[in-house]
Amino acid sequence: MSLLERLEKLKQQEKEGKPHQATAEKRAEPAVRNDPYGQLKIKIHKKVIEELGQKTQNEKDEELSARLSKLVSDAIDQEVSFIPRGDKDRIVQEIVAEAVGFGPIHSLLNDETVSEVMVNGPNQVYVERKGKLVLTDVVFRDDRHVMHIIEKIVAPIGRRIDESSPMVDARLPDGSRVNAIIPPLSLCGPCITIRKFAKDPFTIDDLLNFGTMSLEMAAFLEASVKARLNVVVSGGTGSGKTSTLNVLSSFIPDDERIVTIEDAAELQLRQEHVVSLETRPPNIEGKGAVAIRDLVKNSLRMRPERIVVGEVRSGEALDMLQAMNTGHDGSLTTGHANTPRDMLSRLETMVLMAGMDLPVRAIREQISSAIDIIVQQSRLRDGSRKITHITEVQGMEGDVIVLQDLFIFEQLGMDENGKIIGRFKSTGIRPKFIKQLQEAGIELPAVMFSSAGL
Repeated sequence: MSLLERLEKLKQQEKEGKPHQATAEKRAEPAVRNDPYGQLKIKIHKKVIEELGQKTQNEKDEELSARLSKLVSDAIDQEVSFIPRGDKDRIVQEIVAEAVGFGPIHSLLNDETVSEVMVNGPNQVYVERKGKLVLTDVVFRDDRHVMHIIEKIVAPIGRRIDESSPMVDARLPDGSRVNAIIPPLSLCGPCITIRKFAKDPFTIDDLLNFGTMSLEMAAFLEASVKARLNVVVSGGTGSGKTSTLNVLSSFIPDDERIVTIEDAAELQLRQEHVVSLETRPPNIEGKGAVAIRDLVKNSLRMRPERIVVGEVRSGEALDMLQAMNTGHDGSLTTGHANTPRDMLSRLETMVLMAGMDLPVRAIREQISSAIDIIVQQSRLRDGSRKITHITEVQGMEGDVIVLQDLFIFEQLGMDENGKIIGRFKSTGIRPKFIKQLQEAGIELPAVMFSSAGL
């Protein structure tokens, strides 16, 4: 009921002399599935785990799942005289997922149409499909059930979560990114957010098929990476920055030594000579933490030819800029920003977070000389992800960093299905670093920079 309708209803009640009632509508409680087989599943789960014992250590997941399915099926036959075939199959799947997978959300993680899973307490699970959020009918038994799944995710990689450390970043075996937060910080119960990654990393062909960029833009970015230009991919949360960074990293030649630095290892580089570094949270005594900034400093002693930082968030931006300015050309990173200009402002702020009392002009000179290209990616209203700007950092004019858009996405409207209509186009301006591309043996056709739509 809209506010206007509620107001009219209230006036009508006053005319009829009815007692005043609160106009605020009660928020509907999340529906909890009443599972008639709940107690049966708990009983069989305990029984099956006891029977498995220690015999599963050398088994593969497929073999374990098959053996576990037979054990569960036999246990159900012993416990109940009759059960519908469909219900029995569902119980078997849920118990197997609980034992060797990630419980109720296991099927969602295996669903290729799902790109993100969001658990908001035990009774509400959302997924993202094709850029849109959808409420599922998946539920957990209670808060302890959700906590059990969180522990199952974080324990294998040496992370912990408890009241003294109620937030954690982790990853699944396939590289999917996981964030978990629990009470008392979360008021709706333990929450899990899983950003899924494709089992096979996206390639440039995938991004072209998705309409993320045009062929001309892809060729330009490939040339830029091969010519060892420093590239920053900026965008909002969920805009596809990491996927784009992964694709750009694939353009790095196989004969170069690459060092990747991340909070939780997500990049899936196919080159042979890759060293992956990952941060470490503090231990239970609050000591032993290793931040991205420490890893960036250490990477400079590892003879890297390319440094790829998953994301810069604070003081490590200064170390990254210094690395770019001291011979480590061709470095790649990502950052959160809404526009290329905002990305520069954020970099200034992050450099100041390093604790160095540097004048703003000195910081801007570092940024302008270190970064060559900013790739701006956005998730549009229809859920599609597109590269909206490829922008060149041209240098300084006075105290201002000069930016020049080379390619942009021009939005023209929306169709009847809510899909955004637009086109990729060149601004008609050739980049200043075209000579650097030529020195690397790369010749880009002049038509690539024509102002016609791509």
